[in-house]
Amino acid sequence: MAKNLVIVESPAKSKTIGKILGRNFKVVASVGHIRDLPKSTLGIDIENNFEPKYINIRGKGPLINELKKEAKAANHIYLATDPDREGEAISWHLAHILKLDPKENIRVEFNEITSDAIKSAIKKPRPIDLKLVDAQQARRILDRLVGYKISPLLWKKIRKGLSAGRVQSVAVKLICDREEEIDSFIPKEYWTLKAMLQKGREKFEANFIGKLKDGKEKKMDLESQDQINEVINSLDEDRFQVSNIKKGTRKRKPYPPYTTSTLQQDSSKKLGFTTKKTMSVAQQLYEGIDLKKEGTTGLITYMRTDSTRISKDAIQLTKEYITNNYGAEFSNGGISYDTKSKKETQDAHEGIRPTNVVKNPEDIKDFLSKDQYKLYKLIWDRFVGSQMKEAIYDTLNVTILSKDNIFKATGSKLVFPGFLKVYITADEEVKDMKIPNLDIGDNLMLNELLPKQNFTQPPSRYNEASLIKALEELGIGRPSTYAPTIATILSRYYVELDKKLFYPTELGRLVNDILLDYFNDVIDEEFTANLEEKLDDVADGTILWKSVIQEFYSPFSKLLERAEEEIDKIEIADEVSDIICEKCGRNMVVKNGRFGKFLACPGYPECKNTKAILDEIDVNCPKCEDGRIVRKRSKKGRVFYGCTNYPTCDFVSWDEPIIEKCPVCNEYMIIKRNKNGEIIKCSNKECGYIKK
Repeated sequence: MAKNLVIVESPAKSKTIGKILGRNFKVVASVGHIRDLPKSTLGIDIENNFEPKYINIRGKGPLINELKKEAKAANHIYLATDPDREGEAISWHLAHILKLDPKENIRVEFNEITSDAIKSAIKKPRPIDLKLVDAQQARRILDRLVGYKISPLLWKKIRKGLSAGRVQSVAVKLICDREEEIDSFIPKEYWTLKAMLQKGREKFEANFIGKLKDGKEKKMDLESQDQINEVINSLDEDRFQVSNIKKGTRKRKPYPPYTTSTLQQDSSKKLGFTTKKTMSVAQQLYEGIDLKKEGTTGLITYMRTDSTRISKDAIQLTKEYITNNYGAEFSNGGISYDTKSKKETQDAHEGIRPTNVVKNPEDIKDFLSKDQYKLYKLIWDRFVGSQMKEAIYDTLNVTILSKDNIFKATGSKLVFPGFLKVYITADEEVKDMKIPNLDIGDNLMLNELLPKQNFTQPPSRYNEASLIKALEELGIGRPSTYAPTIATILSRYYVELDKKLFYPTELGRLVNDILLDYFNDVIDEEFTANLEEKLDDVADGTILWKSVIQEFYSPFSKLLERAEEEIDKIEIADEVSDIICEKCGRNMVVKNGRFGKFLACPGYPECKNTKAILDEIDVNCPKCEDGRIVRKRSKKGRVFYGCTNYPTCDFVSWDEPIIEKCPVCNEYMIIKRNKNGEIIKCSNKECGYIKK
């Protein structure tokens, strides 16, 4: 009996789905796209209304032949690629290769890889949505036009290997703009004044906020020490009296389930994961984990989504779970979080949630890797919290007068945790109020006045989480673009990461300046966001995709011509180091290569001497004592520490060694870092000494 053929993208996914569907189905993987625009040429016929010239991807010939063979032998063919525009386009390309009619019911879509979801989807195939395919084609061709037209210009005018792109260039612009804000920032002095007050044995602090004039509170900014002294001199230090007490409640609403960008942001802040790592681990959880007796099953819904919507079945199951495990008073009755502000096509699937909330992270921890457990717990906590009641605080606001000077003391106390029972955000603070029981008219004792000089701070540099948040808020890019965008701007050396913060390089600033001068619209945030909206309109079927391309390309081609004529060749001088080339005596220069920066002799090609750049820390090797400790990176990007005498000395450590010796066993000490900070401890595990 011929099998039903199901084609998915991932080999891991094909194994999971194959086990679910059984012997009457054969599940195979296309391993992503099988057709694309050629790499060596533009691949777009501009004169023929931007018609794309797709070719079979090099190296996929044997796979395509195998797919054709399987398709020929099958009774029914189902295209079950990912439930987004990219997945729809892959199905469309598969239909072309296999000579299937895209208007037939051949497309299968599911949001989670569970037995119920897969079996239900197979019963409801549909035609390929050509509007979604058009939207994806429009994006691909726009990106190709920008990349393949501007990049050669940058190669010619600056150097080879550079690139430009609709989303990546905006990301670099944001980082450059922020650096300019920091460079031009002028700190402004301001002062604060706290009073440490006491009633009985209980102490608390109150902040000066202003003066009482004509019975009304008037806020006062303290900008100098003279102003602080004036306020202090105007106080009656023997009379701080409670003039008003305001009690109230504050409610904190639960957060909706994760979208791709909010997951990437929270994963960065809470777990320290890069966007690339977050998406890689999420892919594993989505495609399926072997739970032994239960078999292989997907633990989360599709992880590339703009939506926060939740299915009715998931809401009901979660309501029952919360009631049974936390109490009925914790359930909010079930909230769907429909994303009404988004386009319907962008809300085609759900927010990121566990496929089965009953699978508590602790119950399946033994089946997960360390990273899988961390990310699954984060997703599970956020989702369960979204179906719980709001947290309730009792609040207290006390006004205290000393003559006409107003001080305020505020406090809050968590009286019902609600969703905080399972999920606390990275910046959430749950503090009990530290204000004694007070009555209006109480006279308080002044223990101490604490004036403090402060200066306004420049805006913070972007980290991965804040950059993604900025791009999302501006409407630039889509969930699937953020991780590759960050990887690209790092690999092109447009930006550098230092202590998880982005800094623009000289090259990044130069490329950004050129793009601003000649292609301002292409990297303008508002223009790029409007283009994303037009792609949504294509997906809705309200406009044709080629008209979007035409509207973009017409002015863009004129900008290209102008840039080609006006931009002169730009030479970027290599950074000269103080390291002398031992072969020819020249000062070596810093070069950028595939694996990062390195030292090279400027006498190339006569002298081809190169050296690695050693990131030394001021510590001698604890093992050989002759070498110095250098900071290195593993193939996966993890920092470790080794000896400059390698391979003669094989000392290596994941933790940073320091000069200090252990006072107990005399072994070398290390800095142990985690998400809670850092501690200094003995490297000898049997000793276990920790410095206080």
